[in-house]
Amino acid sequence: MERYTITKNIAKHGENSIIVIPSVLKAELPPKTTVKVTIEVIRRNELQSNELVEE
Repeated sequence: MERYTITKNIAKHGENSIIVIPSVLKAELPPKTTVKVTIEVIRRNELQSNELVEE
């Protein structure tokens, strides 16, 4: 099993929040590859931390 650790900011794409995979991993992680993602919050944007996000 291959393992990569990346630190990313959450991006916005329309109404969605997304995590963009770096292009250097494009060959290793092509579309339709199944991965396990664990999110550890390192730092919050203080302006948004008090907002309630409803799904």
